Amino acid sequence: MSKKATIYDIAKELKITAATVSRALNNNPKISKKTRNLVLETAEKLNYKQNRLAVALKSGKSNNVGVVVPFINKNFFASVIRGIEEELYPKGFHVIISQTHEENDREKKIIQNLINAQVDGILVSTSFTNENKNQLHQVLKKSSPFIFFDRVLKFDGISTVTIDDYQGGFDATEHLIDQGYRRIAHFNVNQNIELYSNRFKGYKDALIKHGITYNSDYIITIKNNMEAGKEAAKKLMELPVPPDAIFSSTDNGLLGAVKFLQSKSFRIPEDVGVVGFSNEPFTQFLEPSISSVDQSPVEMGKMAAKVFLEQIENKAATKTNTNVVLPARLIVRKSSSKVK
Repeated sequence: MSKKATIYDIAKELKITAATVSRALNNNPKISKKTRNLVLETAEKLNYKQNRLAVALKSGKSNNVGVVVPFINKNFFASVIRGIEEELYPKGFHVIISQTHEENDREKKIIQNLINAQVDGILVSTSFTNENKNQLHQVLKKSSPFIFFDRVLKFDGISTVTIDDYQGGFDATEHLIDQGYRRIAHFNVNQNIELYSNRFKGYKDALIKHGITYNSDYIITIKNNMEAGKEAAKKLMELPVPPDAIFSSTDNGLLGAVKFLQSKSFRIPEDVGVVGFSNEPFTQFLEPSISSVDQSPVEMGKMAAKVFLEQIENKAATKTNTNVVLPARLIVRKSSSKVK
């Protein structure tokens, strides 16, 4: 492997000091345009690469922002990342994307590595829950902005961007009630994750508002995948009095339920109405098309980026919480439209 060129090689080539080379590479106004151009031409000829970490340490700014998500191959997170990039790239920032695979230790290491790389901020959809949030707290104690989005934890001085999960759960359940359904089941994922607990609270409050008795047999905690949804639907439909509707806090779980119901000749929405959460792309292309609560992921990404930009422009803002709650929007399709 050939030796990497340094500023000393450029200085030797041009018979100038290394300090002059360094100033020229960093656009110091004391360096003439002629000298700067000579330095840049020589740097290119020698294939010199600046040490970006050293530059960041010196200037206090790297123009890099870390984005940490559970999975990058999920449509929701891909769309959030798109929103973040659309907001930050025109401002001269580069996005470093990492995925945790829902592993707490990996998430802590990723965040620590981003801190060590002197990124200007970190935007996180966390894999931690309210049960183990304190494990993450020590890692987050630093000056650069942290912003949680979607899956958040509440810490003093750390901002959050979410949608109104409670209202989304309430609206989805009330819609089913308005369509004439009365035995409404719910797929929950994890009550220790705030967004899922808020969707569940919205579901319960909609039942209470309309005088419908809460039935714990109709509540099933599932993993966020299709197979879990199939098993949950099977369990529900084997009850002595099965539900006539399902509100799922995840589209992926609801997809499994729909596949099971159709395999057993249940008609959707005539026999069982279904509503999901996330508005995944597949929901509009199934037959029947699936009602779902839209999470506005691109808007969420843009808003998280805007909160970050506000905090780096106003250092005092990094010490206070900015908690942005975007509206949830129910998209009504065939799967829950029983009333003509």
